[in-house]
Amino acid sequence: MGPALVAHMTAALPRMLAGLESLIRCESPSADLGAVAASADVVAEVGASLLGVRPERIVIEGRAHLRWRLGGGPPRVLLLGHHDTVWPIGSLDRHPFSVVDGVLRGPGCFDMKAGLIMAFHALAALPDPSGVILLVTGDEEMGSPTSRGLVEEEASRCAAALVLEASADGGALKTGRKGVSLYEVGVRGRAAHAGLEPDRGVNATVELAHQVLAVSALPDPARGTSVTPTVLVSGTTTNTVAEAGRFAVDVRVADEAEQSRVDRAMRTLRPVLPGARLDIGGGPNRPPMEPAASAELFARAVAVAGRLGLPEPVGTAVGGASDGNLTAGVGTPTLDGLGAVGGGAHADDEHVLVAELPCRSALLAALTDDLLTGPAPRSGRPARLLGEGRT
Repeated sequence: MGPALVAHMTAALPRMLAGLESLIRCESPSADLGAVAASADVVAEVGASLLGVRPERIVIEGRAHLRWRLGGGPPRVLLLGHHDTVWPIGSLDRHPFSVVDGVLRGPGCFDMKAGLIMAFHALAALPDPSGVILLVTGDEEMGSPTSRGLVEEEASRCAAALVLEASADGGALKTGRKGVSLYEVGVRGRAAHAGLEPDRGVNATVELAHQVLAVSALPDPARGTSVTPTVLVSGTTTNTVAEAGRFAVDVRVADEAEQSRVDRAMRTLRPVLPGARLDIGGGPNRPPMEPAASAELFARAVAVAGRLGLPEPVGTAVGGASDGNLTAGVGTPTLDGLGAVGGGAHADDEHVLVAELPCRSALLAALTDDLLTGPAPRSGRPARLLGEGRT
């Protein structure tokens, strides 16, 4: 596959934009099961029109996921995306679909409905897509609570996973992602009247303050580890010593050793106030996608781009997590950020650069073909057990 593929994708751009408009106009907030189901219908229709086959519809706990198994033979390459978004119903009224001066806008365009359109066109351009699995999930933005098993199972069967999440800044491919742990620290104290007999209470708010400070001492910036207390709730009324409270903790780590260190520290927290009790919930949610998992695939992407006459891709590690963490976690070589170039994910300025769509689609098609016809990449890390690390 050479420069003619870029020309082919450029000619297909109007159809890409029409398909993307259809996906964007069907709003799909993760928490709305009906909206996600309707979105799955539209994604299936657009995909089938290009791939010539309808997907399997997999509904788990009411959430709709789609899977295409293309051609015959054993699975070899997993293309992975999601059709749910963070945008609530009605967002189109404030952020309508538009294409102005080469910039496409609309809820979920960058994260990540453009990536789905790119995948459909990339796979439609392959001489033989046998061995490709395209999995489009409907709950990634919620942490993949129902699709995680699907993602890990399909990845474990494949020699490589290509993740259709949007690119990093400037179009960079994502060659590393931090792992995520999520905790909730609960405190039980004893209620009392704040004016008449505060000394008879055990103040959950004060205990929470001690615990927040203890958790805030756990980060290690030199190793890329952040441990951030976030939402905090405590007490009932202003004149009552707080009986109970809780706070959430978001942890991001670059390697599994740090994920284990923080987990041990969280589970050894102890109450400071006499009579207070702690309840620590949660744990590691997604393992890190370490650079070793993507090194060989990134090198092949660079070589493929050269054959297409495209600029050499740049790789970068990012703090956010995706389902690429899960595919790398089961030992499958993974390259992420192969979707659209643009910016503003989850924000009012979410956008896609239209001129980049043909080039990125060509890169995705050629890399997929290279993985189907060339040697299987070597895994950069040992596999985890399926589901290991779930909370």
